[in-house]
Amino acid sequence: MNKIEINEILSLLPHRYPFVLIDRVLDYQAGQSLKAIKNVTINELYFTGHFPNNPVMPGVLQLEAMAQALALLAFKTLQGSGTVVTGKEIFYFAGIDKARFKHPVVPGDQLVIEIEMSKQKGAIWKAKGSVKVGEELACSAELTAAYMGNGSD
Repeated sequence: MNKIEINEILSLLPHRYPFVLIDRVLDYQAGQSLKAIKNVTINELYFTGHFPNNPVMPGVLQLEAMAQALALLAFKTLQGSGTVVTGKEIFYFAGIDKARFKHPVVPGDQLVIEIEMSKQKGAIWKAKGSVKVGEELACSAELTAAYMGNGSD
C-alpha cells in the first residue's frame, strides 16, 4: 500500500489549517486512483455557523476535499514520472460537473474520499470523485484541476 501521512500531505498541498481537508492517504496508484480519509470533528470552524443547532459539513467542503485528493494524486503521479515536486507547485480547482449530495456529513463521521483518474492532457487533470461515510455515499462529482507549476508559471 502507498500511504501518505500528514507531514507529506502538508509538504505537497499549499493548504493550511483550517482548510486542510485530508488527514491521511490510505492508498494510491500513481496515474490511477487515490483513497484518503478526513475525520470530521465538532471543532471544525464551519460548524459554528453551518448550522448551530444541527451541524452539517458544507457540501462545497466535501468537493474541496475531493479536489485536494486529486491534487495529491496528481503530485504523486508527477513524482512517479520523474518530475521534481518542490512544494511550491499548485493545482487549481478548475471545474465541477455532475455534483450530487446524497447524505449529510456530521461531526464524528469519517469521510472516505476516493478519486479515479479519467484523463490528463497537458496541465489539465480530470477525475471522478466520491465521498463516503462508511458504505453510504455522501457526495460524488467529476472534477477538473489545472497544474500551475510553481504558482508563477
